[in-house]
Amino acid sequence: MVDLGRINILGSCISALDYERAVQLTIDSAKDRKPLSIAALAVHGLILGVNNRKFRRRLNGISLVLPDGQPIYWLLRYWKKKNIPSRVYGPEFMSRVIEAACRENLSVYFYGSTQPVLSIKTWHFKRLYPKLKIAGFESSKFRRFSKSEQLDLAKRIQSSGADMVFVGLGCPRQEYWVYEYSYYIKKPLIAVGAAFNYHAGLLKKPYGWVQKLGLEWLFRFMQEPKRLAVRYLLYNSEFLLLTLFSLMKLINIKPLYPLKSEKEELYA
Repeated sequence: MVDLGRINILGSCISALDYERAVQLTIDSAKDRKPLSIAALAVHGLILGVNNRKFRRRLNGISLVLPDGQPIYWLLRYWKKKNIPSRVYGPEFMSRVIEAACRENLSVYFYGSTQPVLSIKTWHFKRLYPKLKIAGFESSKFRRFSKSEQLDLAKRIQSSGADMVFVGLGCPRQEYWVYEYSYYIKKPLIAVGAAFNYHAGLLKKPYGWVQKLGLEWLFRFMQEPKRLAVRYLLYNSEFLLLTLFSLMKLINIKPLYPLKSEKEELYA
C-alpha cells in the first residue's frame, strides 16, 4: 500500500495514495462508523478550485481527494516526485470499494443522478455482486434544499442502516455535498461523479490506452460534445497554462481551508 500524504497541486491538496490504501481507509471508516469524505478529482474540479476560493476551501476540507485525472497523477508522480503506481480512477475505485463491502458484509446507499439511472446501476451491481447489500437509493432533486430538508435527508440515510454512501451529483455539487453532509452522516461519503453513468451503461468506458495517454477528456467529449465543449476548451487550456507557469515558478497557488462562517450550499 502507498500513502504519501496530501500534496498541493494548484492549490488543492491531493491524496497521494494507491487503490489499496484508499479502499482500506474507506472500509475501516465504515466498520468503525466514523465520518470520511472522499472525492475523485479530475482536471475540471482542480481548475474550479483555482477559480473559486470557496470551492477550493471545501476541497481541502474533504478527507481524501483522490487523483482521478491522469494529468493530476502525472503531476504528482513527475513534478512532485511522489511514487504512486497509478491514478485512482473514480469508477474503478467504486467497483473496488463495493467488492470489499461484499467481503466485509457492509451495506451501501446510492444518492444522486436520476431514478432510471439509479435503477439500472443498482441492477448492474446486484448482478455482478449478488451478496451486495443495498440499504437504499435516492435520486437527485436537481435543486438546493432548505436546512430542514437537508437534515431530513441526513436522518434518512443515517437511519437506513447503510455503512457508506456513494454520491453522484456532478462536480462541484457532489464535493460540496460530501463536505457538508459529513457533519451529519457518520460514515464514508464518496463522490464519484460520472461513475454512476458508467456503471449504468449510459457512458462507454474509455479504452485503457486512451486513459494512459490522458485522452479520456477527448473520449468523453466525443460522447457528449454539446455539454462538454466549453468545459474542455476553457478548463483544459487553463490547466495547461497554470501548470506551465507553476513549473516555471512564475506562480504559486496556495491551498485554502474551510471557514466555518461560510454558508452551506445545500445541493440536493
